[in-house]
Amino acid sequence: MSEEDGMDDWAAAMAEQADAESESEGGDDDGVRVAELDELSDDAPITQEEKKKLDTILDIPVTISMEVGRSQISIRNLLQLNQGSVVELDRVAGEPLDVLVNGTLIAHGEVVVVNDKFGIRLTDVISQIERIKKLR
Repeated sequence: MSEEDGMDDWAAAMAEQADAESESEGGDDDGVRVAELDELSDDAPITQEEKKKLDTILDIPVTISMEVGRSQISIRNLLQLNQGSVVELDRVAGEPLDVLVNGTLIAHGEVVVVNDKFGIRLTDVISQIERIKKLR
């Protein structure tokens, strides 16, 4: 396929899109239809196949991290950091930490110590609707 053929395909696709847009602008219904959605219920039993699919999804590993704060510094200042250096963060002491899963904020929390290990107590979990909005 030559570059000229690729350009012809591109021009044809653009013309087709322009025709489709002009047809949809000319109609009274704007091509909009109401979606028919099934009502969700908790009563429906899960089939064995659905359970197997769900188990597969539940076994997918994700990375969870807690973010104390952020800071931007120049490369010059980064290279001057050594043991004992202090980097100022954008958070005030006592402010909740961000809990991120695969880089997406899902909750806020506070640091706790459990059996001589650090942990985090979730104080505010972001709603599923808000998390979905952030994905867009």
